[in-house]
Amino acid sequence: MDREALAQETYGILTSKRLTYHQKLIQLARQAENSLEVLQLPERFVKYFATRALCDMNEGNAPYRPRYVMVDYERFMKQGSEFLKIAPPKTLDEAIFALITLYYHVPSITTMPVYIGNLDTLLEPFLGGLSDEEIKAKLKLFLNYIDRTIADGYCHANLGPKDLRATRLLLECEKELKNAVPNFTIKYDRDQTPDSLMEQAILCALECANPAIANHQAHKDTYWDYGVSSCYNVLPLRGGSYILSRVVIPRLAKMAESTEQFLNEVLPDALLGLGQYMDERIRFLVEESGFFESSFLVKEGLIERENFTGMFGVAGLCDGVNYLLRDSGKRYGNDPEADDLAERIMTVIADFAASYPARYCEVSGGHYLLHAQAGLSTDAGVTSGVRIVVGDEPESLYDHLRHSARFHKFFPTGCSDIFPFEVTAKNNPAAVLDIVKGAFAEGDKYMAIYQSDSDLVRITGYLVKRSDIEKYDQGEVVLQDTIQNGSSNYKLNRLGERKVRSNE
Repeated sequence: MDREALAQETYGILTSKRLTYHQKLIQLARQAENSLEVLQLPERFVKYFATRALCDMNEGNAPYRPRYVMVDYERFMKQGSEFLKIAPPKTLDEAIFALITLYYHVPSITTMPVYIGNLDTLLEPFLGGLSDEEIKAKLKLFLNYIDRTIADGYCHANLGPKDLRATRLLLECEKELKNAVPNFTIKYDRDQTPDSLMEQAILCALECANPAIANHQAHKDTYWDYGVSSCYNVLPLRGGSYILSRVVIPRLAKMAESTEQFLNEVLPDALLGLGQYMDERIRFLVEESGFFESSFLVKEGLIERENFTGMFGVAGLCDGVNYLLRDSGKRYGNDPEADDLAERIMTVIADFAASYPARYCEVSGGHYLLHAQAGLSTDAGVTSGVRIVVGDEPESLYDHLRHSARFHKFFPTGCSDIFPFEVTAKNNPAAVLDIVKGAFAEGDKYMAIYQSDSDLVRITGYLVKRSDIEKYDQGEVVLQDTIQNGSSNYKLNRLGERKVRSNE
């Protein structure tokens, strides 16, 4: 962007009547960052970036913090923080105070924490001597504080896989509050998580799209330990991800003269360009930005540079396959030939990621890890990750889930699908749980559900309220900044038309 265009865009932010003060502050900081040119951009990347076939996810021109930071909150609760002058908490009030103080100082690409911990595990030790009513009163204040101050749909909290008193009380609070923030995930493990807890979680999710459900057995051995952040990013605790960049399959497909040229020439060349670009961003962040030298999170052992990796994103597999097979009429998710081509594409990408050497990614064996990237608010014709485009979903939910499992296997750092259910599903949560169990047995890694008439809906992975979208579309200022992205994405990708499923 040239200086004149940057100045005009900055002035538009300054004078906007649809942004809060804090939303303006964040966007102005991004403008300042984008006024710099500190990276040596690889020629290959520049070539494909010009067509938007490779995408930097709007991370800014000068990386000065990792994209996603997964603080070891359990260590923090045990040791406190010398920097923040916080002693290890002894009561629930002290625990909540300690956490919300630390949250303010946890960076990310959004400027706010995208991961706030396995909340039930963190708070369980402090519940003794308190009644359920006393605990819920405190938890509701805690959750409302997060919703009103972090106020960003990418903020993520985890629950499970163990059945704790805190797990059930947090679910009760969420069902009553129906907050969009934090975005919850419950880790489901068939050997640890009882059906009664999962049925409570499913009833909560049907009513307020929260929590989503992670296949703990599929993820537990990916790193030494993991958390789910932002939309559904599975990342190592005490680390995270330096970066998320992506290849946009349909835009890349349009640069090829044939399917074979796409597979053998265009795609491998673009993947190399993306790898080289990610190398350069991470090099600057680690070697020049000073982040890891200056952060108290590093000095106090709450994060470690060696536990960070890079997320190699894939978006629009469905649309790319449909474009390459446009003359045959074969469609991804509906025809074996289309799905076989999709697997060939993913195999090329996975083989590249497994062989390409990535510096400063010790936790992932010196390589980047694949992520099913969920999309941007401006994406037209780019279906999230490896999902099936709205309108093409198979009639059978079980066929849909089997299709999902076929492609989830490629993505250690996160892949998900979203399923609206009929309102009658709440009458039989056990049947919905059987669907979840069947999906995970097939190899699905992560799924989200909500009731078709719920005000809270999932966009790509984060939550927004339809009522807030309506307010924003009418020109009103709204608290959560993800409403701005959600409003566009909801309409652009026809998310209100997702196929509604039954529990039969």
